[in-house]
Amino acid sequence: MSPSCLKILLVEDDELFRLGLKTRLQQEPGIEITAEAEDGETALELVNSYPLDIVVLDVGLPGIGGIEACRQIKQIYPQLPILVLTSRSEATLLAKLIEVGAQGYCLKGVAAQKLVLAIRSVAAGASWWDATATQEIRSTFAGREAGIVTGISNAVAANNPLTGRELEILLLIATGKTNQQIAQTLYITPGTVRVHVHAILHKLEVGDRNAAITVAVQKGLIAVGM
Repeated sequence: MSPSCLKILLVEDDELFRLGLKTRLQQEPGIEITAEAEDGETALELVNSYPLDIVVLDVGLPGIGGIEACRQIKQIYPQLPILVLTSRSEATLLAKLIEVGAQGYCLKGVAAQKLVLAIRSVAAGASWWDATATQEIRSTFAGREAGIVTGISNAVAANNPLTGRELEILLLIATGKTNQQIAQTLYITPGTVRVHVHAILHKLEVGDRNAAITVAVQKGLIAVGM
């Protein structure tokens, strides 16, 4: 595996879903499922046993459950990003995930490419909150949690003018990759990369790639120190 490969701990109690997800994610360049767990207790053991870049965590786990597992992992490794992947979308759940330190949240059934983008973004230090789910929650929930969710959904809309592919390319630019290297990583042509880069510069209202990275960091789209 490449030294830049993202090492993932996949925590999911549904064996068939976990197998399918593992198979799909490992088709992506630069992604490795380093370890797997089907409950929170095992996940806690594995974070102590492997060097990891991100935890992809289901909420509905047996034993201590996903929320408590998230809380305990963040207590031990506060810098280890956690992306929650779940079928649940209650506003109270989202508020709890924020409270215990999760950096992102995706609904199961999300398009594979969007999930990959979410994983890369959260691993790079950015936040990722499912816009559709948070919008649904905001429209049906009132109170403290609704305020949190409103802020998240508005931030997604206001701070991220880029498409999924554009953000993926911007993340690769931030790692120092050339257009040719990006093309090879994403299995697209260098010409297509140039078109996307032009669109990124236009949308972020900047004149060069370095400025695009600076603006993206300021907007919270990507993080420095990747």
